[in-house]
Amino acid sequence: MRSNTPVSTQEASPRVKVVGVELLSDNWYVLKKTTFDYLRRDGSWQRQSRETYDRGNGAVLLLFNASRNTVVLTRQFRFPTFVNGNADGMMVEACAGLLDGDDPETCIRREAAEETGFQIRNARKLFEAYMSPGSVTEKLHFFAAAYEAADQLSQGGGHVHEGEDIEVIELTLPDALAQIGTGTIQDGKTIMLLQHAALVGLGKLA
Repeated sequence: MRSNTPVSTQEASPRVKVVGVELLSDNWYVLKKTTFDYLRRDGSWQRQSRETYDRGNGAVLLLFNASRNTVVLTRQFRFPTFVNGNADGMMVEACAGLLDGDDPETCIRREAAEETGFQIRNARKLFEAYMSPGSVTEKLHFFAAAYEAADQLSQGGGHVHEGEDIEVIELTLPDALAQIGTGTIQDGKTIMLLQHAALVGLGKLA
């Protein structure tokens, strides 16, 4: 789905004056080149240009079971990593997806059902973060939700017509953290959630 994320204009900040916007691509998501004047700290204006890739905002969820000290993650093929050194292109990730017009909690409930088969009972918002602020507009909403085995109503796996072939995996939190160190888990949003869980404890995520 195309993004509807608003683009900042000069009205958003007196330090930014947009001069021009060039649409470079609108094939899948939106790539633009924007020229603007920026007011530096020394009081001088500097003309700059930046490319921004707008794929919309998203949400990500860490499913956890505090009593068993486990988390549910996914494994799937990610072509951009395949062309940048990831030999098989497979990535272990927390369940996530684009908002596509939904609010963040609705999005993460939808994605959890589609990708993992789990029905979410209570999702807790943890924080928000821009994942690649130098070039990508996307903001991610981070959630955590407790699960029990009975909450898995289907096998998940994603949508075949969207090219998804998602494996659902369950790990102990120590094992998942160890996989960060070995390089098995290299996804930024997933690392953030796992390290947050390790910092506060799974029992306090509920």
